Amino acid sequence: MLEKKRNGVMQQQIEKIKLYAHQSNEEVLSALQTSSSGLSDEQVASHQEQYGENKVSHGNGDTKLQQFIEAFVTPFTVVLIILAIASFMTDWVFSAPQDRSVATTVIMLLMVIISGSMSFFQSRRSSNAVDSLMKMIQVTTNVIRQGKSFEIATEKVAVGDIISLSAGDMVPADMRLLQTKDLFASTSSLNGESAPVEKIATAKPKDDEDYLSYQNMAYSGTNIVSGSALGVVVGVGSKTVFGQIAGELSTKTKQVTAFDKGIQSTSWLLIRFMLVVAPLVFLINGLLKGSWLDALVFAIATAVGLTPEMLPVIVTSNLVKGSVEMSKHGTIMKNIDAIQNLGSATVLTTDKTGTLTQDKVVLEYHYDLNHTEKPKVLTYAYLNSYYQTGLKNLMDKAIMSEATKELDTDQIKSDYRKIDEIPFDFKRRRMSVVVENSDDERLLVTKGAAEEMLEVSRYYELDGEVKELDDAMRQRILKQIESLNEDGLRVILLAYQKNPRPAGAFSVADERDLIILGNLSFLDPPKESTKQALEQLKVDGIDVKILTGDNELITRAVAKQVGLNVDKIYSGQELEDKSSDELAKIVESHNIFVKLTPAHKSMIIRQLRTNGHTVAFMGDGINDAPAMKEADVGISVDTAVDIAKESADVILLKKDLKVLDTGVRLGRKVFGNTMKYIKMTSSSNFGNIFSVVFASLLLPFLPMQPLQLLLLNMIYDISCLAIPFDVMSEKYLETPRSWSTKGLKKFMFYFGPTSSVFDILTFAFLFFILGPAMLGHTYFDLNQAQQLQFMMMFNTGWFIESLWTQEMVIHALRDKRIPFIQTKASFPLMVSTIGAGIIGTVIPYLDFGKDLGFEVLPLSYLFFVLLMLVFYFVLVTIVKKRYLQHEDELI
Repeated sequence: MLEKKRNGVMQQQIEKIKLYAHQSNEEVLSALQTSSSGLSDEQVASHQEQYGENKVSHGNGDTKLQQFIEAFVTPFTVVLIILAIASFMTDWVFSAPQDRSVATTVIMLLMVIISGSMSFFQSRRSSNAVDSLMKMIQVTTNVIRQGKSFEIATEKVAVGDIISLSAGDMVPADMRLLQTKDLFASTSSLNGESAPVEKIATAKPKDDEDYLSYQNMAYSGTNIVSGSALGVVVGVGSKTVFGQIAGELSTKTKQVTAFDKGIQSTSWLLIRFMLVVAPLVFLINGLLKGSWLDALVFAIATAVGLTPEMLPVIVTSNLVKGSVEMSKHGTIMKNIDAIQNLGSATVLTTDKTGTLTQDKVVLEYHYDLNHTEKPKVLTYAYLNSYYQTGLKNLMDKAIMSEATKELDTDQIKSDYRKIDEIPFDFKRRRMSVVVENSDDERLLVTKGAAEEMLEVSRYYELDGEVKELDDAMRQRILKQIESLNEDGLRVILLAYQKNPRPAGAFSVADERDLIILGNLSFLDPPKESTKQALEQLKVDGIDVKILTGDNELITRAVAKQVGLNVDKIYSGQELEDKSSDELAKIVESHNIFVKLTPAHKSMIIRQLRTNGHTVAFMGDGINDAPAMKEADVGISVDTAVDIAKESADVILLKKDLKVLDTGVRLGRKVFGNTMKYIKMTSSSNFGNIFSVVFASLLLPFLPMQPLQLLLLNMIYDISCLAIPFDVMSEKYLETPRSWSTKGLKKFMFYFGPTSSVFDILTFAFLFFILGPAMLGHTYFDLNQAQQLQFMMMFNTGWFIESLWTQEMVIHALRDKRIPFIQTKASFPLMVSTIGAGIIGTVIPYLDFGKDLGFEVLPLSYLFFVLLMLVFYFVLVTIVKKRYLQHEDELI
């Protein structure tokens, strides 16, 4: 029904899109009750109420009700509910009136409430944390309302809004284009088309044309590659084409990430152990004890006790804690699961500008071809940068800043008015504007990369004379640029053409027969912190590779200053004719790649991943989005263009490698603390397998009652919620970490039986020493009532010893050093583990302890437990030393 309704709504919207596409601009604006000057505040409110907000619904998977249901429907709570029902039937329905009691049932239900509430709280905390962090990196769009242009969050866009688009922008909603200028959009998010498609406001759709291909429509989720446009919003939120696709995807299985695979593989390994042990325990106790019902209940409780059923809660808590901590250090996780990929990254690929350098470009020189600074060069450069409507980069800002200091820019703007422009793209690597002066003389001014500019230039100006460009002058120009590059300066050429074709007809074809006027040299010096940050990343096991569109000389100069190896640098063109084997070796052994296109960057990252690396890519430009999607984890900054921020998994609030290194180490800390719970719990539970099987074979009664076993498991799991607050050793943080269950089995077989040794010693002490000492006879010489008391005493003794052993496992295995002496857990973890042990020890001495089947033990038994713990730490230290002879780390 919901799917049918959604399809119906979308079909209506498609019909509207077709109608708007065929209408004139005036008809569209009239139909949407708006105008070219935009909506008023009253209209915005009215339209948002009528058409909805610009928020995409992702289905019901993230609702509070869904999270509440998932929190309470877990193996742990289901078993408890079943046991509670069984307890109520036996203790109330089938009991004599004088023997009726609901105490056990109430306790079970209370445990269900505690467990479910904790899980629900962590789920909500995760959702709220992501929402809060996303507000820090809001994507904005340029809107025109009441004739004024300003930036607003994309969520606040309303139907009827007039939107201004330029290179780098994400299209915020479905739009009918009103004006376009050389507009090209990437529509791969909708139709998979890899090449940008041209959008033309005046183009009328063909009768048989698919609505997604309409040239006068721009759809939400696509992005602008080059050019500029004005458009009116015709659909928002879930009523957009992108919103419909998101709605359909919400009903499908989400993509399984490496993080998910790691959790699943670990969980299934432990479940396989449980599927073998639980039936074995059931059969042994059923055959030897005679009560198949008791054996079944105990086997179910054992199965729950052997499975880390709170793993999702622990993992979510860990990730939320990690993402919040990262945000305090300037790293925002858009996708908290990406923390694992960040922590396991072995290669960081990054652009040079703003990462190695200060990201504060300064125009050092505006030379003519005699290497003399001339006002005319700066004036023409200012006209080009000021009047372009595309994405103004750092060089444009540097030009305008220098021109403001040296020229009368108000007079320049008064003397020239803009006629047209030819936007920048990454294939031409240049852009042009066309201006006209008061004498109606038109001037086309072009700036761009040297090689690309020389291709379209036929003349040059020197000392006021225009001459034909010959090979000698070409070589002279290139030599001048090479000299400046060697000094670490970025250089672009500036050219012009007088009286080009009439206005409105300009295109890339007009960038020909240009007159070279001079060059513009920019300085973007390395950051003082870069060299130290690169050294630290190397210590942390991360190889940094520079992928840049700049030329070799300037990249080499900067790389030298920050301590990178510049013996051999590859260009994108050199890589194109390499075989797969050759490329695999080149990307492995070399760290600097220049003159790269977006396709080259993606190719290098893809090859690194094929080589077995976990690759992070850091970028902030339009051309970086494909590489981010190709990488295991995409990293951008909050000042990046919209498409870069949308493509990234991680957003840095400061474009600095030191901030990134901090994020990497925090990611490893989150991973390490998650693995602590998995390894500690699995080894402890694996040890309990031996203990339960041994006890079931040799004891004449159950070693622990089902309810006691569940209570033990719950107290332990609650104490583990403090693990995300624990510290990790510095050495652990220096190595990339990735999910693997290969070492888990070995870890379990090493440390699981260690705890079983002490369980068996406890069994012997309780059965042969403490029990007879308390009751005066061995178990088999007691009457039925005394045997029941003996069993309760035994259950209580193992409950206390097992709880303390499990809690101390955390301290014994959290670090390879000696616990409490050479290393200490964090204060929250100390409090939670020791507090849990104390609570479990006190319960048998409280009034309701009797209802749980506990018996009061002499305080002398606690000294036995303490002595066992001392011996336990000694044995674990010996086992750890042997284990570490074959393994690098414990966790």
